Amino acid sequence: MPVTKRQSNETEVGRLVIVSNRLPVTLSRGNTGQWDVQLSTGGLVTALGPILRVRGGLWIGWLGMLKKVNLDELLAVAGRDLGCTLKPVSLTEKEVNLYYFGFSNEVIWPLFHDLQTRCNFDPAYWKAYQRVNQKFAQVIVENTEMDDYIWVHDYHLMLVAKELRGMGVENELGFFLHTPFPPPDICVKLPWYRRILGDLLEYDLLGFQTPRDRNNFLHCIEAMLKGLKVDARRKVSTITTPKRLVGAGSFPISIDFREFAHQAASEVVAEGAKHLRETLPNQQMVLGVDRLDYSKGIPEKLRAFKYALERFNSLRGKISLIQIVVPSREDIPEYQALRAEIEGLVSEINGKFTLPGWIPVHYMYRSFARTDLLAYYRAADIALITPLKDGMNLVAKEYCAAKTNKSGVLILSDFAGAASQLRKNSLLVNPYDIEGVADAIYQAYRMGPDEQQRRMRKLRQSVARRDIFWWVDFFFRAAANMKRL
Repeated sequence: MPVTKRQSNETEVGRLVIVSNRLPVTLSRGNTGQWDVQLSTGGLVTALGPILRVRGGLWIGWLGMLKKVNLDELLAVAGRDLGCTLKPVSLTEKEVNLYYFGFSNEVIWPLFHDLQTRCNFDPAYWKAYQRVNQKFAQVIVENTEMDDYIWVHDYHLMLVAKELRGMGVENELGFFLHTPFPPPDICVKLPWYRRILGDLLEYDLLGFQTPRDRNNFLHCIEAMLKGLKVDARRKVSTITTPKRLVGAGSFPISIDFREFAHQAASEVVAEGAKHLRETLPNQQMVLGVDRLDYSKGIPEKLRAFKYALERFNSLRGKISLIQIVVPSREDIPEYQALRAEIEGLVSEINGKFTLPGWIPVHYMYRSFARTDLLAYYRAADIALITPLKDGMNLVAKEYCAAKTNKSGVLILSDFAGAASQLRKNSLLVNPYDIEGVADAIYQAYRMGPDEQQRRMRKLRQSVARRDIFWWVDFFFRAAANMKRL
């Protein structure tokens, strides 16, 4: 268990303890009725998996199920595959409904994505959010040691540090927010903003995706809390509170570039890409890969593609959009309505423009194995990634890593976190500007091979230079520097 005073030498490195809403596994029942546990394919798992395989550690999170079954042996096997121990947090059905579906996804998620009209500020949600954060903190206390570095992830668990400090924990605590952080005029609409901002300052180091997100946080601190000193002159800004010195920095998350590029160059992916190209002869392939979520701007993307076909006759029969939508939160009515809207737009576009031998939109609603997804990345001439708001968007970086022939065009929303790193060599668009996105599609379609290769070569260099290992090293170097201040 953690102790109230650190007794180890500062140069000693303890375990890495990752804390997130979900454990990095997916549960399913096989044909025999036995439980099967597989490693998940989400962004956080993709990001941290390579690090844990090298370093080891502990991962704490909810298992994603309500039924209590003994999965210790299966979790041990999955943990060995990932390179760490997995420790589940048990949640009741009421807690899941109020804390996860309620506060996390009906309050924080839309608010942090500048979609405050979708928020439901139910006080019951807030009470459950506090209780569950306390429950996570208790599991952390029961399973960690004094030298562990505790790294808490994302908007579900913003209060954990405060709970841990109240339990006497003095371990180093880091926090990384995978979503955007809102500016003061949006943050102030959250009824509990002062409590959340104050509790975030119980961490030692706060990580954000982009300088804009970090600056938004600092502006909120300065505008809404008193008695604090903010110093933004360093790369990692500092906030002096009555209790501690807190760091706040921009640490853009990334991917394992070498691994993605290596897999993309494999024979099975090359054959898959070749087959995809053969199914669309004499056409350019535009690829969209998005999780089902209103923040991803999928309907807006489809309307822009439709407008491009209306405006530029030369695109008809010569370009096809492959839109992959990964299922998410399928039990929520709002997401069901979003799926229906997307499928209605696909039907409308195909009904209006389809010609013999050509379908403008190929729509798939399912998850894909990585090798299959890499084949789509390799085959695609254009990646159309246009979220209304995104913390980072790793799909943009995966697409670049997979383009082993160093050819292809990235169309990227200016509101994706990845735009801060990839803006110079992608085609930046405002996803709300249907005409502008249509123009970018046409520009990408007409772009010559020399310019494509020049842009893609620089994009790949940027992603390779700031890969997932750089991200973790950057965060922990900042953590070490905070100890010396």
